Amino acid sequence: MNRFDRLRAGGDTGAGMSETLSESALLSLLDVARMLAATTDLPQVLERVIDAGRSVLHADRGAVFLYDDASRELHTLVATGEKEIRISIDKGIAGDTARTREIQNVPDCYADPRFNQDIDRRTGYRTRSLISVPLIGLEDKLVGVLQLLNPDKPHFDEVDERVAAALAGQAAVAIQRARLLDERIVKLKLERDLALAREIQQGVLPQDVPRIDGYELAAFNDPADETGGDIFDLIVDDAGGVMMMLADATGHGIGPALSVTQSRAMFRMGQRLHADLDRMVTDINQQLCADLSSSRFITAFFGRLDPRTHRVSYQAPGQGPLLHFVAATDECRWLDASTIPLGIMAEFDMQPPEPIDLAAGDMLVLLTDGFYEYQNAHGEQFDKARVGQVVISHKTDNPQAILDALLAAVLGFAAGAPQLDDLTALILKRVR
Repeated sequence: MNRFDRLRAGGDTGAGMSETLSESALLSLLDVARMLAATTDLPQVLERVIDAGRSVLHADRGAVFLYDDASRELHTLVATGEKEIRISIDKGIAGDTARTREIQNVPDCYADPRFNQDIDRRTGYRTRSLISVPLIGLEDKLVGVLQLLNPDKPHFDEVDERVAAALAGQAAVAIQRARLLDERIVKLKLERDLALAREIQQGVLPQDVPRIDGYELAAFNDPADETGGDIFDLIVDDAGGVMMMLADATGHGIGPALSVTQSRAMFRMGQRLHADLDRMVTDINQQLCADLSSSRFITAFFGRLDPRTHRVSYQAPGQGPLLHFVAATDECRWLDASTIPLGIMAEFDMQPPEPIDLAAGDMLVLLTDGFYEYQNAHGEQFDKARVGQVVISHKTDNPQAILDALLAAVLGFAAGAPQLDDLTALILKRVR
């Protein structure tokens, strides 16, 4: 048991500590305990800890430094007369207090080489003496450091150390409780916000696939998080054609979800304005270049099926592989992306790829990389060869049955490994 622990326990600490606490000090500590027990807001708890320390020890100023275990730093949220301060626990008096978990009673700060005089010079305040107390909470966790400055006597004494140790024990638990409540509130708010974002994002997805004479369609979307970086859309245009979109933003979560939802909105607007595919993709790309950070981009497929000619015209910026199943030869024809992803360069090569002609039994299978890159416990990826095998094995099934078989194959391959990326699919099949 170190000296601070002995002070907290109130045990024998030597001849100099035989003096007992005064009745007024004990009553003040009881008042502090009641006050801290009734407070749950962290900034308010910190303010009350400082105010209590100043009152009980008759100090002029005070600060609570909270400990960040990840950065090994102490930082203040509240300091009397000061803005936030951040310091490493490898420096200064507060750092020594945190490392050693011992009270540091400094009667003459300017005679102590650990004392940083810069703050005094900047503020014009003169720190004569200070007491620095570790805040040790439940499970012996370091919560922070309490410092009190300039008592109404030349310096803090041994009785003050004992009072400070008792105060620190109450303060540490109160701060821990307030932090846990803050974290819980933040978590609940985040969960509510994510649930709302998911509801909004899922709400823009087509609820039913369009019915097209001579064709069958199936679609699927399953984000890895509450919100996803994948999206799809299907629109029957005025000429009876079907506009198709599938997009995948880098990452998954709120940011990518906003990006792909924005892309879908621009796709819808382009379709309403009767823009051709190349113009639509150009405009969407230029807007994303203006909006996205340099570390983000979107891969996408934009296509139009003409059910009279059975031809799919498309652009696939960054989106590949695309699978054209050719029924006549039982062949999986793999197509690459037509150009670079959206949001990288405002001007890029927009040469239209060769259209895809669909004969009876042919399929166009569009999958985001969550399918191809789904990993098992050994780090192996599902890859396009396995996708092709499933499609060939179920070539006579309808698109929904093929999609179900793909999902079952992926999950069987993963054997319980977690889903790390969003899964989105569009399957178009010509049935006659």
